[in-house]
Amino acid sequence: MTRAIFPDMKRPNWSNKWIQVCIHILVWSVIFSLPYLIDISHAHHIHPPHNLNQEAEFLKLNLYSYFFWVISFYLNTYFLMPRFFNRKKYGYYVLSLILTFALVLALHSLLFRFLITGEPFDFVGSLRFNFPAFLLTIAVSIAFKLIVDKQRSEKLQMEKQQENMKTELAFLRSQISPHFLMNVLNNIVALNRLKSDELEPTLMKLSGLMQYMLYETDEEKVPLKTEAEYLTSYIELQQQRFGSKVKINLQISLASEWSEIEPMLLIPFVENAFKHGIGMIENPEIDIDLKTNKQNELFFQIRNKYNTASTQIKDKTSGIGLNNVQRRLNILYNNNYKLTITREADHFKVFLTIKLH
Repeated sequence: MTRAIFPDMKRPNWSNKWIQVCIHILVWSVIFSLPYLIDISHAHHIHPPHNLNQEAEFLKLNLYSYFFWVISFYLNTYFLMPRFFNRKKYGYYVLSLILTFALVLALHSLLFRFLITGEPFDFVGSLRFNFPAFLLTIAVSIAFKLIVDKQRSEKLQMEKQQENMKTELAFLRSQISPHFLMNVLNNIVALNRLKSDELEPTLMKLSGLMQYMLYETDEEKVPLKTEAEYLTSYIELQQQRFGSKVKINLQISLASEWSEIEPMLLIPFVENAFKHGIGMIENPEIDIDLKTNKQNELFFQIRNKYNTASTQIKDKTSGIGLNNVQRRLNILYNNNYKLTITREADHFKVFLTIKLH
């Protein structure tokens, strides 16, 4: 059960306003330049100008005609496609495009009669001039709308997944807390029966742990130092319960105490070690090693003895299991962690490395 460590792949932020502006500029650059590329932009190819004044009139007509394509583009993008195309009303959509083009021809006719002097309006010539540009505008508009809708859909899906992840993480944490509390309360009951002087310090430690669990675990991340103190307190409580019956070797070495980690991420491994590493085992021993390096990498290792028969029974009746931890690691760190779990003879070993954020 392993996961390799790879850096996260960053995707472009298509919702950025500057990117959207650049996309619109690119779209209109293509639409306005293509008529020149296909040699239909100059109306005087249909009605050759007789003088320089008429040349200027045709140029003005071409410039005004660009507004037709702007209107057609946004009309199709934000009204016709959402109202007809996206609802699969293709007949109405085609009809609406035909009516839009007819309106463009009518407006072009009015502009021609208003701007061009001494030249009769040629309907066929206007049709040949405007249809390719209109067709290009609608094609680019459809492509643009499909891309925008796809990006919006992916963004909504990502937000939904993030919300689901938050919900699932909260659920996984709620599974961890009752199991931990059950162990601590068992410790207190045992100390009370023994009339131990350690009862009051134990209650104080429990109070500190409860404060951590109730208030700090709501945060997305906590300082690694705080999480290490939580682990230490838990292990001390277990040590009070079992005394010399179990040997516990704890080593913590943090290159940076203020590196951040998700709360209660490591405690299930420790719980698992105490659950399976004590009882019906000769000379039980638990080794716990937590350290980080300057590259902000965490190394966490636990080694304990276990009894095969008792382990199978406990897996069926108690604990949240390591599958829960595996799921949390997948959600929180994806490819930025590696978890190795091995069973060798009568020893159970867990080795976890995490590239901390």
